[in-house]
Amino acid sequence: MGKRNTLIAGNWKMHTTVVDGCRLAMEIAKACADYPDREVLLAPPFTILSEVSHVLKDSEIIVGCQNVCWEEQGAFTGEISPVMIKDAGAVAAIVGHSERRQIFGETDELINKRVKGAVKFGLLTILCIGETLDEREKGHTFEVLENQTRKGLAGVAAEEMARVVIAYEPVWAIGTGKTASKEQAQEAHAFIRGVLGQIYEKTIAEQTRILYGGSVKPTNVDELMAQPDIDGALVGGAALDAESFGRIVNFK
Repeated sequence: MGKRNTLIAGNWKMHTTVVDGCRLAMEIAKACADYPDREVLLAPPFTILSEVSHVLKDSEIIVGCQNVCWEEQGAFTGEISPVMIKDAGAVAAIVGHSERRQIFGETDELINKRVKGAVKFGLLTILCIGETLDEREKGHTFEVLENQTRKGLAGVAAEEMARVVIAYEPVWAIGTGKTASKEQAQEAHAFIRGVLGQIYEKTIAEQTRILYGGSVKPTNVDELMAQPDIDGALVGGAALDAESFGRIVNFK
């Protein structure tokens, strides 16, 4: 098969106000003006989705959200529906980020509902999976990755997988400055692709993009992106700096 289209996603987490976010979006658009065959996504806070979408409307950068409810509307205080997200100009959603799992206690079952809701409403859906340091040290990495992949995608049909991206985020490498070695990252990505092949079929596994997330920086992006099963990156801290993020998008 041909090379999967690279996706570099910037997760701004709980950072930026309207003014700061719009300025950063414009700076990133300039820094990422030339990225052949590379898709770029920014996920600002919910409060500025509309403004950032407007700022980026003439660029090739797409806008996503950092979480999403599975219902169109209803009594779900504090949640944001896929319809609201699309109305604000976003076309993608990050689901199951480790901070949602670790800090807010989201289960695989809840994350699966979010995945199915996002896919149902046509959002490009980035499902995040990854092991903790304790799980890795105990030799449970592959068990955790298979479990989170299978549970996260339960009920997602083969024909819907064109709207799904997997992001492998070793929890021990997020915001810590530590990064999985290129060998560790490639091993995990290849394993996840194998699981996808078991759930669906080889063709879908080969076509599904799998991103690496975990302290991706300009200094390590080149070696990570050189790995055959790594199709892009989910970037945290470095996505808040236009120069750094631009360098990541323009990896060698």
